[in-house]
Amino acid sequence: MYGYGSRQISSVAIEMAITKTREEEIEKKAVFAEQGIKTAAVDCGGEFISSVKKFVERAVVAAKREGVIKETHSEEGAVAGATREALSQISLKAVGFNVGGKIGIARYHDHISVAVFFGIGLLHLDEVAIGLGHRAIS
Repeated sequence: MYGYGSRQISSVAIEMAITKTREEEIEKKAVFAEQGIKTAAVDCGGEFISSVKKFVERAVVAAKREGVIKETHSEEGAVAGATREALSQISLKAVGFNVGGKIGIARYHDHISVAVFFGIGLLHLDEVAIGLGHRAIS
């Protein structure tokens, strides 16, 4: 069996990031686990610039907690790097604003992807943005 590549794992990370409820998150996690794909998701929000470090940390902690990665320097670094890449893709829209949403993480063998799905703005005048990062881990 061929398995899954970076595009498929990236789409799984996006699916995890756009889940609306914890229950939906758990259901999707179970479905993906049957396919051999490890997943995690974490809600987060705050003022974008001051929260970037917190978002990266939360992604790494969620990935470790859910068994997506091991507690090794290279695997933690892969998640941190992919998360920073995803955040950088939305930064032009987000700088100076509050953001809120979810980070989705997916891994299949050496492919790991992180997706961020955030509302950006003030009150009900939100912009919506998605960012995606991918890393290969051996």
